[in-house]
Order: sequence, then C-alpha cells, then structure tokens
Amino acid sequence: MPDSRPLLLASTSRYRKALLQRLGLPFECVDPQVAEDLVDGEAPAAAAQRLATAKARAVAARFGDALVIGADQVASCGALRLDKPGTHASAVRQLTAMSGKTARFETAVALLDARSGTLLERVVTSVVRFRVLTPTQIEDYLRREQPYDCAGSAKAEGLGIALIAAIDSEDPSALIGLPLIALCELLARSGMPVLRA
Repeated sequence: MPDSRPLLLASTSRYRKALLQRLGLPFECVDPQVAEDLVDGEAPAAAAQRLATAKARAVAARFGDALVIGADQVASCGALRLDKPGTHASAVRQLTAMSGKTARFETAVALLDARSGTLLERVVTSVVRFRVLTPTQIEDYLRREQPYDCAGSAKAEGLGIALIAAIDSEDPSALIGLPLIALCELLARSGMPVLRA
C-alpha cells in the first residue's frame, strides 16, 4: 500500500512548486529557513547536495512524520558562480560573461524520511552552451522575460531558450530546479510511487 504520510517540499521557490505539481501528488511547501552560503573550496555538486540535505533536515525536524524533499542548485561558468542576479545590471553582467561559453548547473535533490531518518540523494548535472550574444540581444531578452530570480539569468523553459545553443542533461527538469526523474525514483524507493504498480 502506498505511503500516505505528508509530503513536504522544503522550498518557497515557485519554480520548484510548479515542477512538483506535475507529479500529481498532494504536498505542501515549507520554508526551510536555511542559509545558502557556500564553503570556500567546496565543489558545486557537493555544495548543492549539502544544501539540499540541510533544507530537508531543517523541515523534517519540525514535521516528524513526513517525507521531506530538499533541493538546491549551484551554477557556474568557469570560475564565475552564477547566483540569482536580482537586478538588471547583474543579469547583463552574467549573460555577457556566458556569451559563447558553457555553464554547469548542479541540481541536487534529497528525500528524507523524517520518521526513520533514511536519506536518499541525487545530483544531476546540466551542461548549457550559450550562443554568442550581442548586447542588443541580451537587453531584448531581459526586457521581455526579466529573469532576475533565476540563476544564470536565463529561463530555459521560457524565452531564455533563444539564448542557448545546446543543453546536455539526463533530466530537463533539473535545469529548472528540481530533477523530477531522480525524484520519482527516490519517491518509489521510499514507498510513495508516483504511479501505482
């Protein structure tokens, strides 16, 4: 019999919420209230996994009978870390720096059984090659989509796809912020399969 315990998403991200809604499972979003600081010298994939797990643990500590999903993404282009730009000027700088280059998006998901303490984790890498972008193209894109809350300043699921030459990833949802293919596997292993057998 499938697990009927509460499913919680340890996130306030509207993008992660929309992704999880695709699976048709009832869930609630809970603010994990976790600082997302990186540790000096920490590899992006390790940082993403650490933060995803920390978010899941923070929420599980408040809801002892739930399955808790934590997720995090750390993006980089060479030595440049790609945070959420927040402002137009920062987004221009990011897209200018990525023009004609390749960026890596490390997206981690953690599924924590608050009752047993069992933790399942995965990291999915998305490699994104950007087209050579002119200042006019960058300004036109930012004016039309305003992706100031997206790491890398581009929404691949929206108009940002016009900035991209190629994407290499085992899971297209990972780039948006929550790797659903991996999550479906983790949920099934935890007794909450998305589809009934």
